[in-house]
Amino acid sequence: MGGQDSLPGWSRPAPPTDLGGVDTATVLGKVVTVLFAFRAEDQGITLAELGRRTGLSKGTLHRVLGNLVDVRLLDRTGETYRLSGQVFQLGMRASVERGLLEVAVPFMEDLYERTRQTVHLGVRDGDSVVYVSKIGGHRQVAAPSRIGGRMPLHCTAIGKALLAFSSPDLLTRIVAVGLPRRTPRTITAPGLLRQHLARVVEAGVAFEHEESAAGITCVAAPVLDARDQPVAAISVMGPTTSFAAERHATAVKAAAAGVAATLARRDALR
Repeated sequence: MGGQDSLPGWSRPAPPTDLGGVDTATVLGKVVTVLFAFRAEDQGITLAELGRRTGLSKGTLHRVLGNLVDVRLLDRTGETYRLSGQVFQLGMRASVERGLLEVAVPFMEDLYERTRQTVHLGVRDGDSVVYVSKIGGHRQVAAPSRIGGRMPLHCTAIGKALLAFSSPDLLTRIVAVGLPRRTPRTITAPGLLRQHLARVVEAGVAFEHEESAAGITCVAAPVLDARDQPVAAISVMGPTTSFAAERHATAVKAAAAGVAATLARRDALR
């Protein structure tokens, strides 16, 4: 049959499978599918690329994009679309992250003053790390992280700090899905990862040495709640040529413990 879906260069792949069974037959389902098609590294996506990622027909997608631009959830520049600043502002209104940031940022700033290296705060979302804050100077090392960006748990220091102190069921699920290799040094063998995480629990800190990206090294510690479950993790990252992550393990652990203690005091006063 003809129509917009059969225009040259337009294909209809299966829609994303990681949205929890979103029904794209509904208006809300279409909107959610489009918004979640954007990735942290995207600078601008064309209509055709969004069609490939979402599986929506060209006509439907064009209408949804127009509506999202009208309500300022998307910005359009020429022939490309990107998430607007308003989307980030909505995310920042989430009470858990907002309270966490209010407490954590002063400790992160102190770490930055001590190290002059990039400091991250990350939380777990499903099987990924989501970076919710990042502090760095003008000479930041090139890294795959950005605020709102996601990375696999098994190949980052923050991810391993979160994973090591989480329920064993999480590790079982991640191992069952597979451990994708991002660099030659990424841990992809389940047995080695389990051994590595056991050392993280023993030491209270996790290290990354060029496992998520070449040229970077990192040390992270979990922010634990009263049940010793991780609510977040803090890390310091620098270039392998000049940053000795092990020297800053104590400072990172102290910062994470300080955040945890402050959050606990806040909860006790409520």
